[in-house]
Amino acid sequence: MAFFAVALGIFGSAYAFVGLRISSAVTPSISPWVWGLLILHFVSIFASFGIMRSVGPTPLTTPFFWFVYVGMGLFSLTFTGLILGELGILSVAFAADIDESRRTFLRGAVSWGVLLASGAAGAWGIRTARRRPTVVPVDVPIDDLPESLEGYLIAQVSDLHVGPTIGENFTRTVVGAVNALRPNLVALTGDLVDGSVEHLSPGVNPLQDLEAPDGVFFVTGNHEYYSGARSWCTRMAELGATVLLNEHKLVQHGNGRLLVAGVTDLKAGRIIPSHASDPAAAMAGAPDHDVRILLAHQPNSCKAAKPLEFDLQLSGHTHGGQMFPWNLVVRFAHVFDRGLNAFGKGWVYVNTGTGYWGPPMRVGVQSEITLLRLTRAA
Repeated sequence: MAFFAVALGIFGSAYAFVGLRISSAVTPSISPWVWGLLILHFVSIFASFGIMRSVGPTPLTTPFFWFVYVGMGLFSLTFTGLILGELGILSVAFAADIDESRRTFLRGAVSWGVLLASGAAGAWGIRTARRRPTVVPVDVPIDDLPESLEGYLIAQVSDLHVGPTIGENFTRTVVGAVNALRPNLVALTGDLVDGSVEHLSPGVNPLQDLEAPDGVFFVTGNHEYYSGARSWCTRMAELGATVLLNEHKLVQHGNGRLLVAGVTDLKAGRIIPSHASDPAAAMAGAPDHDVRILLAHQPNSCKAAKPLEFDLQLSGHTHGGQMFPWNLVVRFAHVFDRGLNAFGKGWVYVNTGTGYWGPPMRVGVQSEITLLRLTRAA
């Protein structure tokens, strides 16, 4: 309850700041409409959580979810722009010692400029987020890679976030794009959903059409644990995926042996104690193999996995920040926030997300389907 009260206070203060700045830049007759819209959106955010949990996305509720989440994105861009503008005005006022009337004029000009820029960035962000994800090819050099595994292809899909604004059509587009790559193996590295099996199964069902001769593998992300992780693990198995809950499976490809291990999300143990993330358990009893790969939703799982010397860890979770300004600060919360990174004796690859979370926008960060190709290190 205390956390909720603090969050309410922080968000309420942010909305009040935006309301004050925008209402002071418009005519008195428009100012009440500004406040009304901000209050409506603020209340609707909290209402959306209950509606998503009880009803889910339907033809009636989906327009409401779009209002809420597009509004969240626009508010984030506007709030950030106004804060930066205020800092700029204070800097100018300090340097030039301008009077209050001049400062008021500058605040009005900045407010209008921020609104226009936020609207343009938001429209571009929606277009970027909703289009077919970009295929990102990545070569992964591995020491002593067997000849039969040279050129082995792994397609990674992460953070699809089927939910309020992502449904069956988007998932089907992703499946079609993955199948067109003709991968040997598909890795689904968590956060596929933002809701229950009951409400979101239609949006996830196209995943059963994924095609890979060596299988489709799935590990849980933190959002599965907010949405009924056990039920989603069962559903993913029904759709043909191999679910790895601190487990491994040996893939034989020609004369090459690829060990695919998977751990649960780092936070899983807080919700389901038996699901506590454990890389050592995932490797327990592993047969002889040539290459070992770890599927782990959060990049920070590499810390616990380091002694096990994985050749490659595939992760997601960060979204690369998804949109400005979070794309600039997300790196401070994670060991790695995107791309291929050397770690220990191997590599950690962080997918920036195939879908999106919350606002249906991507500003400064593209969505991706990763196509990783194993190559022999020189």
